[in-house]
Amino acid sequence: MTSSASALVDVQGLVKHFPGERAFFGLGRPRAVVRAVDDVSFAITPGQTLGLVGESGCGKSTVGRTILRLIEPDAGRVLIDGLNLLTLGSRELRALRRRMQIVFQDPYGSLNPRLTVRQTLAEPLAIHHLATGADAGRRIAALLEEVGLDPGFATSYAHELSGGQRQRVGIARALSVEPQFLVLDEPVSALDVSVQAQVLNLLADLQQRRRLTYLFIAHDLAVVKHIADQVAVMYLGKIVEWAPAARLYAAPRHPYTTSLLSAVPVPDPMAQRRRIVLTGDVPSPAHPPAGCPFHPRCPHPKKDARCRTEPPALREVAPGQLAACHYAEEPL
Repeated sequence: MTSSASALVDVQGLVKHFPGERAFFGLGRPRAVVRAVDDVSFAITPGQTLGLVGESGCGKSTVGRTILRLIEPDAGRVLIDGLNLLTLGSRELRALRRRMQIVFQDPYGSLNPRLTVRQTLAEPLAIHHLATGADAGRRIAALLEEVGLDPGFATSYAHELSGGQRQRVGIARALSVEPQFLVLDEPVSALDVSVQAQVLNLLADLQQRRRLTYLFIAHDLAVVKHIADQVAVMYLGKIVEWAPAARLYAAPRHPYTTSLLSAVPVPDPMAQRRRIVLTGDVPSPAHPPAGCPFHPRCPHPKKDARCRTEPPALREVAPGQLAACHYAEEPL
């Protein structure tokens, strides 16, 4: 998780806070800031996938959009091949955008309903001066075939496609500028289960063929298991556990990770497992609890006053595995 000279993407101390709303139609004192992303750091090496998981509202999508500067961060550094993305001007940033793209969660809302598939894919080619005319037509046909669509879909509009087909168009659009790094913001959560598997297989094939680097954002740990090399678990804007995927699924060390994994369905009706049900709701990121942010919901039997007053550091609790829990070495 620490910074590495070999990393393609190196995020250091990323912070994004949103101002709270004012009461009474803009009058009165502003509410406390919403700490959407609070000192997040990670690194991804070329050709690898980092799975970023957690419940809705934990800050996952904000991390993805902030590191691409779709949302401007408040603090931190985002290095792409050693180049600090946050210090670039608009012209330099546009040139670098070819190397990093995003696939959004909603395959319908992310496509312009007034454009055909051909126009959707031709737009980034024209903006980055990659192809026009007949050359653009050939590249669009090749892109559609690469994502598993017939080139005949080029004349279709978004409303004429299924959800899976629309998401394949979104992937083709991201690939059209030949990026190195993709932020996949819950790319299969809006799709049927059978279509999810097809799109996940497509993403895995594309990664191997093009040597792509992924930040795969999801709330479903079962989905992440099939694609991620490393997994980071977020809670209230912070990373609370980090580990290689196989190690995290076999032996999670943070109580939050353990509870999430206990909710993953097992395709065996005879399998026996202990379900950990968290009590209460996720606290507001505008008013996070003192001490460990997870302590109001934590099921750990050793939870004590230290958890309520002292924020735990993200530390190594096993070789290559980090957790932000005072009692990570103790069984749950």
